[in-house]
Amino acid sequence: MHQLETILNGLSGYIIIILEFMGVFIIAISGIKGFYNYTKHSPETKRGLAKGLAVALEFKMGSEILRTVVVREWAEIVTVAGIIVLRAALAFLINWEIREEDQQELKRN
Repeated sequence: MHQLETILNGLSGYIIIILEFMGVFIIAISGIKGFYNYTKHSPETKRGLAKGLAVALEFKMGSEILRTVVVREWAEIVTVAGIIVLRAALAFLINWEIREEDQQELKRN
């Protein structure tokens, strides 16, 4: 049983790092695309950036959820839970903003 726990902790650590990196990578790519679209005065700038940030937050939340597997103390659990709540709130707000943009686009057409 101890060996299985050791394997789970080690594997979780690697997966957490990979998910965090994927989130950062998506934010970077979205930011670069957003800046490029901004310089071209594209109407898709805001929506594209928001969608990229929403996807990145999903990866980052996945890493935080997985982090709950390896935490051992209540203080760590509370910290991780707080981070998850904040990221979920951000994801909700970004998705709400995307929906509002989509509705405004439909009204314009």
